[in-house]
Amino acid sequence: MTSPNADTGQEPWLVVGLGNPGPEYAGNRHNVGFMVADLLAQRMGGRFRTHRSRAMVLSGRLAGKRVLLAKPMTFMNLSGGPVTAARDFFKVPTGNIVVVHDELDIDYGALRLKRGGGDNGHNGLKSITRSLGPDYYRVRFGVGRPPGRMDVAAFVLRDFSGTERKELDYFVDRAADAVEALLTDGLERAQNTYNS
Repeated sequence: MTSPNADTGQEPWLVVGLGNPGPEYAGNRHNVGFMVADLLAQRMGGRFRTHRSRAMVLSGRLAGKRVLLAKPMTFMNLSGGPVTAARDFFKVPTGNIVVVHDELDIDYGALRLKRGGGDNGHNGLKSITRSLGPDYYRVRFGVGRPPGRMDVAAFVLRDFSGTERKELDYFVDRAADAVEALLTDGLERAQNTYNS
């Protein structure tokens, strides 16, 4: 007999960290979603495996929920295909999808959690919204604006600065906490705690 709070019938969540595959991109601002996903994988005590959805996927439990953690292995602007394929394969309702991504319009390290909305020029979100519609959760990780007249694309494809790296682990940890809070406490309570 299962205990009354065993969530055997619970619908799974899909948590997606956005980034670009390959070691040359690993430290880029654009790859902060991958960094958060890697930390969540450590917390889940598992390892990513290649999946036919064209994403690295880890299936397990996080914050008491059934969670599929995914890192699309296409480039950022094609993220929608793997996210949709993973959603369909694992039968995840679109309302149970959380996307972690870099955000230019927020100060470095600050977080904003929301559901739905526009893509704000982010090519990964643009691709996902084209495939799924806009009604998914976002954990937006601030990377700040480029200095001077630096091109936005050049800025997000650059590694974090030495000064930024001193606090990066702390901010990535906080973003991973925010994902867990979203799963356990719901959007409004997670926003109250983490929207800085």
